[in-house]
Amino acid sequence: MYKNTDYIYDAVSILEQVTGFIATVESKRKEHDAIMTINGQTLFVKARNEIRKENEGLLINLVVPFEGEFCSFIFIAKYISADTAKMLKSLRINYLDTSGNCYIQTKDFLVYVSGQKVQRKQKTNQAKAFQESGIKLLFQLLSNPDNLQLSYREIADLADISIGSVSNIMTELEDEHFILRTKTKRVLKNKPDLLERWVIAYHDVLRPRLLKKQMRFSKKEILANWKSLSLDGKGLWGEEPGASLLTNHINPETFTIYTFESWQNLSPALGLVPDETGNVEILQQFWKNGSDDDTQRIVPLLLIYADLMQSGFGRNVETAKLVLENELSYIK
Repeated sequence: MYKNTDYIYDAVSILEQVTGFIATVESKRKEHDAIMTINGQTLFVKARNEIRKENEGLLINLVVPFEGEFCSFIFIAKYISADTAKMLKSLRINYLDTSGNCYIQTKDFLVYVSGQKVQRKQKTNQAKAFQESGIKLLFQLLSNPDNLQLSYREIADLADISIGSVSNIMTELEDEHFILRTKTKRVLKNKPDLLERWVIAYHDVLRPRLLKKQMRFSKKEILANWKSLSLDGKGLWGEEPGASLLTNHINPETFTIYTFESWQNLSPALGLVPDETGNVEILQQFWKNGSDDDTQRIVPLLLIYADLMQSGFGRNVETAKLVLENELSYIK
């Protein structure tokens, strides 16, 4: 799939101006977005339009752990949020944005530039596939690729969107080379890129609209025995508790419940009380077809992965990687 990465050259040009170093870029390598040589040191480029909290976990996972003392990769982006830049620096991961902010460490030198004014452009003509209806549709396709073979009417019913929206979004996904239509079936293409874009869009666009209430458990005993709580078919555990039930690899510190119920109806049985700083979030369930495994009382596995990756916490990202490798390997 063609990626417009001309901004790599813009970023490197600014880097030369800011540092006085000499850098060259070779961008005709299939295995990398580009290869940058700076003062005799070679770095493999991973290019993204933006790097921020919503996709930092996904990207860090691409290069960590790295072999040797120094990272041989560099992230180059039009925009890198200040918090994400700090995170990358703390992990000794090289980065560069088109304003010249950077952290680059090799065996021969260390360059760190911050405070360069970042011009973040407003998004225009945002792709329909990564707006609310598209996010819901892609959730169904990425959760179960067999859904791709359904009729537009069936997909519309499953995603709870209009048939017209399905038609427009599917056409766009074909144009963007995420769907290939053959004589007999449709096939998902460039799945890792599609997954990354979906995770970002979900947290950017849809998830903020789903929050019903922030709460906490009223008693420590309830918190300590959360696994014995019965959601009684009224909700599903997501993110950390969902991952804990699935993998037994993580002890939840925050609790996420997706539900069709109002928080008022859900909270008495679970011993929850409203608290703006509480560690329990109640979210609106946006899909109709329940869980991948109803015996586990958890949301679909794609959603567990997406929420864990977005959190950016090391243990969560590590667990998300397990979910991707063991449960969602068809997306890789």
